[in-house]
Amino acid sequence: MPELPEVETVRKGLERLVVGKTIESVKILWPRIIERPESDLFATELIGQSIEAVHRRGKYLLFQLTNWELVSHLRMEGKYEFYPNDPLVSKHTHVIFHFTDGSQLHYNDVRKFGRMALIPKGTSGTYKSLATLGPEPLPEVFKLAEFEKGLKKSHKAIKPLLLDQKLVTGLGNIYVDEALWQAKIHPEQPADTLNKKEITTLRLAIIDVLGKAVEAGGTTIRSYLNALGEAGKFQVSLEAYGQTGVPCSRCGTAIIKTKVAQRGTHYCPNCQKLKVRKVR
Repeated sequence: MPELPEVETVRKGLERLVVGKTIESVKILWPRIIERPESDLFATELIGQSIEAVHRRGKYLLFQLTNWELVSHLRMEGKYEFYPNDPLVSKHTHVIFHFTDGSQLHYNDVRKFGRMALIPKGTSGTYKSLATLGPEPLPEVFKLAEFEKGLKKSHKAIKPLLLDQKLVTGLGNIYVDEALWQAKIHPEQPADTLNKKEITTLRLAIIDVLGKAVEAGGTTIRSYLNALGEAGKFQVSLEAYGQTGVPCSRCGTAIIKTKVAQRGTHYCPNCQKLKVRKVR
């Protein structure tokens, strides 16, 4: 699944490719991709709309149009591909945006899990799933005090708690494993048992890992490509995720894989020990 770094990289590519273009027509080949309004109205309302900007909130893309906001969630395998002219249509292409200059933007999705919604301009902050997202993983908005308070309220294992997007947004399976490895925290450690030092270290690790991944253009696992057709490069820097059997770069112990909350999880059993503690 594309996580924050991959979605941010797609956003940057789309910003270069489609901002300033005007939509001439929209062809919807798989109507279930459209969450709201119903697909025919979605296509009609987009005619004549210009793309003014492409923003991101967590793992969501937000196309700022003349009169609307288009919210797009890539889910597992969604991707955008831009063409300067009329290309062959892939069997996995489900929405085609035709621009007035003859170019096209295709939304492709092998699993068809992605979703789009057209909402009134300026309302994305209150739109259902967006309204519950935590802060972006940036030092100025991802505050230590609020993070600590949120962790202390939950006895849930730290990995699934970070995956639910409410304490901080943008983390998925890959980057949770990487941040927990960096912070030396076991993925099943109950959140409310983390001490101040561990919470401080974890917050910095989340900011650092996601920041570096954005700079590298994301992580290419299987089919991820950005809007320019380029693969991300962060996979060469992975310390835990996908490294089963590889010696930990800190201590030399083999990285192991297990399941936590039904998600494949990688960690170092020596550096990231599960600690039994009393909740204070």
